[in-house]
Amino acid sequence: MAVDLEQIIPPLVRARVDFILIGGMAAILHGSARVTFDVDVVYSRTDQNIERLAPALAPHGPHLRGAPRDLPFSWDAKTIRNGLNFTLATNLGDVDLFGEVAGGETYSDLLPHSFEVEAFGVRFKCIDLPTLIRIKEAADRPKDREAVTELRVLLEESEEKQG
Repeated sequence: MAVDLEQIIPPLVRARVDFILIGGMAAILHGSARVTFDVDVVYSRTDQNIERLAPALAPHGPHLRGAPRDLPFSWDAKTIRNGLNFTLATNLGDVDLFGEVAGGETYSDLLPHSFEVEAFGVRFKCIDLPTLIRIKEAADRPKDREAVTELRVLLEESEEKQG
């Protein structure tokens, strides 16, 4: 199922969830032409944020992507606290929630490397391009290695425009 960023981001913002957009959708915001089928965010692991995150997605039927549908799974603050990273399927599309990204960085670590985006009638944080490249290099998956090549070109182009 294709994912619609416009459907996923506003409910998180309205619920005051602290998150940063990373992954393929962030790459698209930076000018990538690659297609992605999920939304990746790193979220703050504070108790208050977890208490906001659980109900923000609950109405959209989150369940573990790829797991049997009859596998017992409860989407609530306790589940989020007991877990870290979640690959979810929802009625809005696929969402990957990261308490920690490859390389061990958390929301707090990445916050200084993010910037505000205004879209879909809301403001939210997106990871900057150099940090997105670093995260994808740390993940070291084939699809990330392919994406890094394009992202490096985009970074060079943006640096040339600035300098």
